[in-house]
Amino acid sequence: MRQVKAWWALPCALACALVLGGCSSMKLPSLSSLPFTSPPPAADAGTFFDDFSHGDTAALARAGWIIRDKKGHPGIEGANWGPGTITLVPDPADASNRLLRLRARTDGTPEGTSHAQLCQARKFYEGTYAARIRFNDKPLIGPDGDVVVETFYVVSPLRFDFDPEYSELDWEYLPNGGWGNSKTRIYGVTWQTVSLHPWKAYNQPHESFRSVEGWHVLMMQVAAGKTRFYLDGVQLDEHGGRNYPAVPMSLNFNLWFSPGGLLPNEKAQRVYEQDVDWVFHARNRLLSPAEVSAEVEKLREARTSFKDSVPAMNPPLASTCDF
Repeated sequence: MRQVKAWWALPCALACALVLGGCSSMKLPSLSSLPFTSPPPAADAGTFFDDFSHGDTAALARAGWIIRDKKGHPGIEGANWGPGTITLVPDPADASNRLLRLRARTDGTPEGTSHAQLCQARKFYEGTYAARIRFNDKPLIGPDGDVVVETFYVVSPLRFDFDPEYSELDWEYLPNGGWGNSKTRIYGVTWQTVSLHPWKAYNQPHESFRSVEGWHVLMMQVAAGKTRFYLDGVQLDEHGGRNYPAVPMSLNFNLWFSPGGLLPNEKAQRVYEQDVDWVFHARNRLLSPAEVSAEVEKLREARTSFKDSVPAMNPPLASTCDF
């Protein structure tokens, strides 16, 4: 956990300044001026790794994963979440490997729409995050053009609008555009806080306007008030300042349709898929892309399909799948 005071421990006036960017006369320290280093890890600071070789979703649950089944934000209001949206499938490129598959579908109606979300325990904070993911530009079936969001992220629940404890770091792929821009792009976004109704976001995005269809390794380094985003070993951006997590977060993948982004007057079934090969987290350690690759390869060579030595929170914290 970072050594600066958490927002919820600060006086109300200062907390409001941090959340809303107000009180311009108040001199606040700049977290982005801190060196991008982390303290030396303990003998086992904690590692999380899953290559999704589980036999079924019951085994996935025993590994601490939660398949979301509660309706609500984000996505199409009234849409379904739950069983059937998350599966474990053979890797068509490697018979010895298995993949996590997220599937979202819509017929243009809320009751005919289902989104997919998978959450881990809420206990992740600083360190290195990485995942190997296959993005898709087009639906598996049906006409193309819906605004669909394909993701990998860590997040804490938004308990209320402008929640000062809200924390989120995420990758979002928008093959059909969205958020007021029709261009295909991948986002790396760090969040300070947000209001849902009406929508008002305090965040820092990076946008790469290009297709990233196919397999890619997405990575985030998080320490000392800064977050760095890497795609296939290349650093895309560095964020800092107030857009930095304040509390432990859950590890998530989801696939969903944006409100207002469905094809108009289209009732044909559309199905989108996103696959995940593996996910990795090194707690309180900053690893380079090459070091992440080496650690994942070492785990796989040792036939370690799942490892979780990241300490649990006591008491446990509710993840976004619990809300």
